[in-house]
Amino acid sequence: MDNLDRFSINNIRKEFMDFFKSKEHLTEQSFSLIPKNDKSLLLIGAGMAPMKRYFTGAEIPPSNRMATCQKCVRTGDIDNVGITARHLTFFEMLGNFSFGDYFKDEAISWAWEFLTKTLKIEEDKLWVTVYEEDTDAEKIWHEKVGVPLERIVRLGKDDNFWELEVGPSGPCSEIYYDTGEGKGCGLPDCKPGCDCNRYIEIWNLVFTQFDKDEKGVYHPLPNPNIDTGMGLERVATVLQGKPSVFDVEPLLSIIKKIEEITNLSYGKDKNKDTAMKIICDHSRAATFMIGDGVIPSNEGRGYVLRRLIRRAIRKGKFLGIHREFLTETVQVVINEWEKAYPELSEKESYILKVINLEEEKFKITIDQGLELLQKEIQKIKEADKHVLDGSIAFKLYDTYGFPYELTEEILNENDFELDKEEFLAIMEEHRKMAREARNKTGSSGWKNKDFNIDAAKTIFTGYTEVSDEAEVLKIIVNGVENNTIEEGQSGFIILNKTPFYAESGGQVGDTGKLAADEFEADVISTNKYNKDIYIHEAKIMKGSISVGDNIIASIDVDKRKNIAKNHTSTHLLHKVLKQILGEHVNQAGSYVSEERLRFDYTHFETIDEATIKEIERRVNKAIFADYKVFTDLLDIEDAKKSGATALFDEKYDGVVRVVSIDTFSKELCGGTHINETGKIGLFKIISEGSIASGVRRIEAITGKAALNYLNYLNDLVDGLSETMKTTREELLSKVNNLKKELKDKDKEIHKLNNEILKNNINEILDDYEEINGLKLFAIKTKDKDANSLREMADKIKDKNENCIIILASDLGNKVLFVSSVTKDLVKKGIHAGNIIKTAATVAGGGGGGRPDFAQAGGKNPEKINEAFEVVKNQIKEIN
Repeated sequence: MDNLDRFSINNIRKEFMDFFKSKEHLTEQSFSLIPKNDKSLLLIGAGMAPMKRYFTGAEIPPSNRMATCQKCVRTGDIDNVGITARHLTFFEMLGNFSFGDYFKDEAISWAWEFLTKTLKIEEDKLWVTVYEEDTDAEKIWHEKVGVPLERIVRLGKDDNFWELEVGPSGPCSEIYYDTGEGKGCGLPDCKPGCDCNRYIEIWNLVFTQFDKDEKGVYHPLPNPNIDTGMGLERVATVLQGKPSVFDVEPLLSIIKKIEEITNLSYGKDKNKDTAMKIICDHSRAATFMIGDGVIPSNEGRGYVLRRLIRRAIRKGKFLGIHREFLTETVQVVINEWEKAYPELSEKESYILKVINLEEEKFKITIDQGLELLQKEIQKIKEADKHVLDGSIAFKLYDTYGFPYELTEEILNENDFELDKEEFLAIMEEHRKMAREARNKTGSSGWKNKDFNIDAAKTIFTGYTEVSDEAEVLKIIVNGVENNTIEEGQSGFIILNKTPFYAESGGQVGDTGKLAADEFEADVISTNKYNKDIYIHEAKIMKGSISVGDNIIASIDVDKRKNIAKNHTSTHLLHKVLKQILGEHVNQAGSYVSEERLRFDYTHFETIDEATIKEIERRVNKAIFADYKVFTDLLDIEDAKKSGATALFDEKYDGVVRVVSIDTFSKELCGGTHINETGKIGLFKIISEGSIASGVRRIEAITGKAALNYLNYLNDLVDGLSETMKTTREELLSKVNNLKKELKDKDKEIHKLNNEILKNNINEILDDYEEINGLKLFAIKTKDKDANSLREMADKIKDKNENCIIILASDLGNKVLFVSSVTKDLVKKGIHAGNIIKTAATVAGGGGGGRPDFAQAGGKNPEKINEAFEVVKNQIKEIN
């Protein structure tokens, strides 16, 4: 096996997993990119991140020794992707982990064995670093492994102490590969830690000893753990001697596909190479994110995905690609990685569909958005300004779908800046307005299309028919009326009649198929134009069709049934809300799809859990009653007289459709419904909360979705019961007992701390400095919380008058201050809040408080002594 094969991504991954399997590790498939039960993370960005609860002891791992190749996404360095040799948004992280089993000795020895014996890397090519205070690791490297001391480098906390914002942390030891003198700075003392590119980190061994909480406090773990991480693409690049990760297969295969699409050659132009690399990286990241269940949106991880996709599209435009192309690069990703990650092939059609729809959606507006931005850049250039107004960035975001980061990136490329503060302020205001008006616009989005339609009114037959023969009245492709639409094209088709329900009233539009002899098209959405012209957004899969042709229009029946179940459920829910909360409840918006329903309603008080359960119970009671559902067409006044509920801000025509659920509910509604409530099966509320002043929202699921959700909850209870080693029936009791035990232990710890303080109080009471006749207690402690400092201050005040107390607790990466002043000094105008503010400011923080007591924090524990000195000088001036 030559070096290229031995150091290939696929071989390194396999060799790593096989090696640690031989060391009795449980080797697992990668966890999902979507964190499970961890709100502190948006996406998984490290090999150990999915196993945080194993490290903290919150969950029992399936084995005390594990090894994984973990999918990771990080966007913090997105601006460097394609520019540097090794930055990626998506990467694979090799890691071996010990949960209270082995520690530094084995971790170091096995890492060296894997690199030098399995991968056969020359020993003199490897250097190591250790945390400057970690003499144990240095000893193991030198005395057991045999690394010469001159190739072991001690570095500080910034380099060799690993931590997340919250969770496991500890000192680490990194292994570096020496790429040779020719890649270095030429200085005689060049070694790892130098800013040159000679030494490349390939493996990080973290000796996890602490659990860092949200306040930044490090809590010792009961058993030390091992967490290692080796970037697969990076190590392959270094060992193959390639200039960047994009020159290593199979990433290079994606680059080759981009060359094929653009008819350009990689390696000829720096700027074009950067664009190719960004498309390569973002295609891979998007593929894996969608495969794990992320969908493009304007919030959270969905926004990350949308940003990556749209950034790749923009780079495609830069390379001269003026058609949809991402499905082609994504297909390469699926083909190249499906063996290691079979979920990609299993979800291939879904991944490609999501990519295609997002690309089609953005394609419609990207050119207009880019043109607008270039005009605005020209304007600020001519005005000799350097900052683009946030309002322009918001227009690009809102109208043209540009993530503001994309606008900012284009501005930076032209040496301009964005007024981000103004943009974010406008965004927040827009969100407030959107929450108040959401789902009240019906089909208004179609009023702003770039084309005008002059066509006869569409006859809707979907209340009674699921398939119907119809005539093609108009075809629109790329905003222009055409006589014919061909295979492979997408466009809008208008029929003289249709069974497809058009999106309106909160109900999504139908999807399905249009067909004729030698012709087939997929309808991906149905919308209305000017209220009564139905527009079928279609992709032509086979053949062609022309104006005047007859076709068969058939909806997706299963999807329609699920939508109908959810829509009928909103009517039941509306009635139940009025029954329980009062007649003031009115619908303020809704969304009905095949997967779920969302119902916004007017109500000005919080709904407690018992009421939510009662709402759910009554809706299900109506479902189980198997009420008949029927419709009538009535004059609007007659409909109102019959007791039908109408939306107070909705405009209705003279004749309206009334949907009645037996005698239980009667509403004006143009949506589709089931004919018997029993067919809904089951109704389950999954969330309830406030979305705006006086407006609340319920989200719920029905039918199969509800059953699947209950099965998930059932599995969750079984898993918890197994973890807690108890029965389902005894689970709650066991959890409550555990909570009580923890509370009792907290009390015991508190009691012991008080005993320690009591035993040390005499020593503390002697630790003061007299300044102009008053006592100053300036005492530095380690790892004490606010309650402990308060109690210490109280003990001192109990034994002293005429004293000022300033206490500091060094918490590792920050400091906590407490100040207290006796009553006699408070009367003289000495203020604890002013004292604490002075101390905290010196330590890089801030705060304040009452005259007799105050608390504050700082970022720099090393400045505690300096803070004390400044406080002393302040007191001298006061007194």
